[in-house]
Amino acid sequence: MACALGPEPLAEDSGDERPKWDNKLQYLLSCIGFAVGLGNIWRFPYLCQTYGGGAFLIPYFIALVFEGIPLFHIELGIGQRLRRGSVKVWQTISPYLGGVGLGCFTLSFLVSLYYNSILMWVLWYFLNSFQHPLPWSTCPLDLNRTGFVEECQGSSAVSYFWYRQTLNITADINNSGAVQWRLLVCLATCWVIVYLCVIRGIESTGKVIYFTALFPYLVLTVFLIRGFTLPGATEGLIYLFTPNTQILRNPRVWLDAATQIFFSLSLAFGGHISFASYNPPRNNCRKDAVIIAVVNSMTSLYASIAVFSILGFKATSDYGHCLDRNIHSLINAFDLPDQSVSRDDYLAVLEHLNATHPARVAQLHLRRCHLEDFLDKSSSGTGLAFIVFTEAVIHMPGAPVWAVLFFGMLFSLGLSTMFGNMEGVITPLLDLGVLPRSVPKEVLTGVTCLVCFLLAFCFTMQSGNYWLEVFDSYAASLNLILFAFFEVIGVVYVYGMKRFCDDVEWMTGRRPSLYWQVTWKLVSPLLLLSIFVAYIILLTQKSPSYRAWNPLHEHFPARQEKLYPGWVQVICMLLSFLPFLWVPAVALAQLLAQRRGQKQQLVRPQLQDGHAC
Repeated sequence: MACALGPEPLAEDSGDERPKWDNKLQYLLSCIGFAVGLGNIWRFPYLCQTYGGGAFLIPYFIALVFEGIPLFHIELGIGQRLRRGSVKVWQTISPYLGGVGLGCFTLSFLVSLYYNSILMWVLWYFLNSFQHPLPWSTCPLDLNRTGFVEECQGSSAVSYFWYRQTLNITADINNSGAVQWRLLVCLATCWVIVYLCVIRGIESTGKVIYFTALFPYLVLTVFLIRGFTLPGATEGLIYLFTPNTQILRNPRVWLDAATQIFFSLSLAFGGHISFASYNPPRNNCRKDAVIIAVVNSMTSLYASIAVFSILGFKATSDYGHCLDRNIHSLINAFDLPDQSVSRDDYLAVLEHLNATHPARVAQLHLRRCHLEDFLDKSSSGTGLAFIVFTEAVIHMPGAPVWAVLFFGMLFSLGLSTMFGNMEGVITPLLDLGVLPRSVPKEVLTGVTCLVCFLLAFCFTMQSGNYWLEVFDSYAASLNLILFAFFEVIGVVYVYGMKRFCDDVEWMTGRRPSLYWQVTWKLVSPLLLLSIFVAYIILLTQKSPSYRAWNPLHEHFPARQEKLYPGWVQVICMLLSFLPFLWVPAVALAQLLAQRRGQKQQLVRPQLQDGHAC
């Protein structure tokens, strides 16, 4: 690794006919669409609310400045300078680093499998939104049509629609269950849509990206305006952003802030390197890195305001219903006149009755009604999208319209992220020449999408949600941190800091300042190592587990905590380290090949001397 190969002839001197972006806006929107994904909508608001509201923004922006933007600049700069995909870039820098590119390729492939499966669920909800009333607004009747389904009554209409009518989920990951054909059709539709969009690479995605990248901002703005007009929006936003600086003493806050920046920008997947390779050689990649990173973070904040204004309305509505049930119980128990107790008078009336008839009040088993408790019932991931937010939509006038907009926005966000994921898969396959040049790119893309669809079959089974959680939890996290670390080391210490700074100066017209050089050489690698060590410690402290939906569980509708069986834990370990194994494997293969070549060079002169004798 001591010897690094410099960039092959520059783009203007090279005969490589790489595709090019139609314009700068198309490139920026593609990168923003890849970076801004579902996590900006359903993970960042959850972290912000969980970790002290406004206080979480402190470690978040520190991580953005010292980790996110510097790493992003490296990816855009090296991709634009060498004009190669994620595999060829690292092979060009050093043959020993070829495993980094192959690992990023494998990771993008694995993530594409389950990410498009999330879009399968989104599409299912989107199609079900075109009806009134919404199918998750009420519980279905039982077989005798004399009452509601018991499982639905024991939980809620939105939970029943998600776990039973959508997933038809099993109570244990060991029980795979049957294929859900409606989901299989949705999955096939999603892969057909992805194929039609990426069929010709940036030539086709560049046209679609104008809609998929901009439409979510339009919908978020609509939700934001509507949210501000709803009762309870102010309470939701106050709860979200009220700072609790004491929580900054918790190391987990800093770890989650660093990893959120990392995953939110889609670093180390290889997609940004491929996108940057289609840029003109003299493009200002430094400016692009800052713009895209800032837009991504501002989108997270913008989405948080929109989401929690709606969730504040939901919490206020649920709080009001809770008071109404208790008031109804008091009126019936004490023969009070109808409508004699208002919500504002409830606490005073309850205090009076508690003082005069404590035994009778205790027998009523009144519910505990506090607005903060309902605001606490936030969630992240699929729980926010398919349960919490769908329940909030039910209470809004014109519910089907808002459901169509919400799930249309999620599908658009996920689709633009899939463009970047597939770019991280297809571009390396083209660069490596997996198929002969005579085979059209459309065929390679079609075969790749078909293979992904077949391998994602497991996510359409009744246990599919459990497997998607396995992939989401273990496939990306550790691998991305390690790949990003090797990217920094590869560019700064193998390719060379001076050489890279010369390249950036040649491309942008300005040499990187001290801030860039210090973060690249010292701060970012140390941060990545710290995150890696902290993540390993967290993994070793707790056995891998999952939360199962089990109607027979004694605390139902709370999900039952279960440990993964041994064979699933093995799969978790394989997913955690399998993509990274390319790095030592390729380095070892390159070392053996080099030594074999040296031995052959030593043997050849000896043979020539023998013939001479």
